[in-house]
Amino acid sequence: MKDSNAKISNAIVRRLPRYRRYLAELKRQGVEKISSNELSSLIGYTASQIRQDLNTFGGFGQQGYGYSVDYLYEEINKILGLDREYKTVVVGVGNLGQAITNYTYYYKIGFNIVGLFDVNPRLIGLQFNGVTVQDSAVLGDYVRDNDIDIGIICVNREHAQDVADTLVEGGVEGIWNFAPVDLKIPEDVAIENVHLSESLHTLAFKIKNNSKNVEY
Repeated sequence: MKDSNAKISNAIVRRLPRYRRYLAELKRQGVEKISSNELSSLIGYTASQIRQDLNTFGGFGQQGYGYSVDYLYEEINKILGLDREYKTVVVGVGNLGQAITNYTYYYKIGFNIVGLFDVNPRLIGLQFNGVTVQDSAVLGDYVRDNDIDIGIICVNREHAQDVADTLVEGGVEGIWNFAPVDLKIPEDVAIENVHLSESLHTLAFKIKNNSKNVEY
């Protein structure tokens, strides 16, 4: 792999999980090797783009052979940091928080939810997939005492920054934010904002311009 300190564009990083998803399906089908042209026909990126993306990290292919599906899948796992598990908490256990908790549990994707937190007394004490919902008042102590890696925020916008501050003070490495607000966090804490309304707005734009030759 090339120098891990080299600056990697966000565009490439965003494409890597898509490569991984298609490679996982190829593994399930028993495919052992694939060329950049074959990947192109599956994924939709050009073969040149695929080779350029993978060359950013060292290439992984052999001329005249293509890519080993198993090897490339494992290498992309390493690049994405999916060769380890992450201890994770969810803050806000309403419908969205429960859906995310169930998703990570059933799909076993390496993000182990060990703590659930809410301010709603009707939720505190309930269990989801074997994890008991605790009062958000103890969130900070729990994160510090249990070396939590990731905090998932599913609260309303008014409380999201306070939750983020508590998670950061507790020492999390990253935050997955579903609250409809941009959070202020230190540069050494990774954040991924998922603004559902913005995704829907983008979809509306694509529908409106679907027949107008707009390049996305």
